[in-house]
Amino acid sequence: MNREINQLQLLIQKMAGLESRYDPGISMLRSPFSSPGYHTTLKQAEFVHSTRDSLSYALGLLDTGLARYEQRAFDIIRQVISLQDTDRSHDTFGIWSWFYEEPLQQMAPPDWNWADFCGSRLVQAIARHGHRFPDGLREAMIHSIDYACEAIIKRNVGPDYTNIAIIGAFVTRIAGEQLGREDYAVYGLERLRKLHAHTMKHGAFQEYNSPVYTYIAILELSKLQAETTDSVVKELTGELLDLTWKTVAGYYHPATAQWSGPHSRCYGSLLNDQSKAFLQLATGGAVRFFPWEELPYEEEWYKSGIHCPPAYLEGFTVPEKKEIRQLLQGDGQDGSGKWAVTYLTPAVSIGSFTHSDLWNQRRPLLIYADNHGQPAYIRLRCLHDGYDYCSARFKSLQEAGHLLFGVDFITDGGDTHPNLDRTGGIIEAADLRLRLEVGGCLNGITAGPTDEGASIVVGGTEFILTTWFAAFSGHGGAVRSWAWEIDRAEDIINIDMILYTGPRKSIDFTSLQQAALVFSLEVQPEEEEGVHAEPVLEMTDDGGLRVNGSGGRDGEFLLHLRPGTAE
Repeated sequence: MNREINQLQLLIQKMAGLESRYDPGISMLRSPFSSPGYHTTLKQAEFVHSTRDSLSYALGLLDTGLARYEQRAFDIIRQVISLQDTDRSHDTFGIWSWFYEEPLQQMAPPDWNWADFCGSRLVQAIARHGHRFPDGLREAMIHSIDYACEAIIKRNVGPDYTNIAIIGAFVTRIAGEQLGREDYAVYGLERLRKLHAHTMKHGAFQEYNSPVYTYIAILELSKLQAETTDSVVKELTGELLDLTWKTVAGYYHPATAQWSGPHSRCYGSLLNDQSKAFLQLATGGAVRFFPWEELPYEEEWYKSGIHCPPAYLEGFTVPEKKEIRQLLQGDGQDGSGKWAVTYLTPAVSIGSFTHSDLWNQRRPLLIYADNHGQPAYIRLRCLHDGYDYCSARFKSLQEAGHLLFGVDFITDGGDTHPNLDRTGGIIEAADLRLRLEVGGCLNGITAGPTDEGASIVVGGTEFILTTWFAAFSGHGGAVRSWAWEIDRAEDIINIDMILYTGPRKSIDFTSLQQAALVFSLEVQPEEEEGVHAEPVLEMTDDGGLRVNGSGGRDGEFLLHLRPGTAE
């Protein structure tokens, strides 16, 4: 790899590419506005100036070593420091708003993670380039880092908030080493020890198998390992990185070049260019998506030390048939545990959680299939007026390529977010539906209805969707009478079961007598004929629906037949 790639040259190219986005009037980087729908109250802005992105840009400018960029970097850092809350009487002391255009008091709510994200860039800047700063700016940076550290320590997130636990450990530990603050250094090490113990006990991070969050974890642990001078920190980060890369290599599906599900957090169903470039760089080209000179390089990668251990490189290139089962929460023996299950063959990967909500950042049922050399995916969604509905709950049993799953509804959950917009069990809606979304490369894919569900054929592999039970009060259909509607657009195939569509009305889940659905989705290779045995469904005395698997789907799960509170 070292013969093929010059990371300094890629960094310089990256900085040149960002030139047009620099706003000298504000001394920050301008970006097109986008929002996840929470924290920020901005709705219509075309462009914004991000505090985090601007600091990343400033650090990248300094890392090039080019004198022509130095003053611009200083101007950016001085400006962003001025936007930090420095009033200790405020709950938001030590943090920043997301955008120059939106003060902290306007956010709903502010994002306390910004002490970690912005603090990490400042810590790296002072560690690598502290000698280059004018005295006044360097002193201001030290104060700003102090405030960020105080905010991080006061908040004191636990090891189950993986990425912020890592970044907070990074900021406090490296600040402690660089600024001679033993209190910060001790706190950072202790936080890292707790994360290490928690992760090793569970065998995985809390945000399990999340492409975006695992990427952040690898990057931030690598930075901490690269920047620290402490051997204990290096040892702990090394063990966490080894565990993480083992997971990534285990879930990589070579035929589709995708990161197999299920994903606890995800922003897209196919790997984006950043993820592809990251994997190419970290594996030294074992997976290769771009010519090295065209790699979409990120300034954060420079001097971060990201690399996949050689022992795991084979996982990125050698197709195999295997099943992965990982206990994430609870007891693995008494049936209360939450599991992630993934089945991989050279042609497909099928992943599911035993239970999950259907937030738009979850992928509790996710399939990748090789469509003649290109990736296609299948994912399950529940849509309220076109947006993913968090109070729909998913449960499943999976054995190899046989998946039995159910959907019910809770009355104390959120609408678009698990807890930021709780519904109280009542929503206004013009449309509510379940959807199997088929995306990626659609060439040659067929999808059609069957008597009991639907059939999807991708690159010679057939997936059989069967409806075993469907009830939603107010619908005229009875058990097994609900049809799936199939709509093929240019870049997506939607296979929908409509729960309600019509004039906008109030749907009160607390008053519904029945709202539960049970399906199976199975790979149907050529050597197998017919569908597997029908599951056993049993009504319980307390208004539940017990679903017992059969035909390769051993076990059971319980649904709320009548919507209720989360268990």
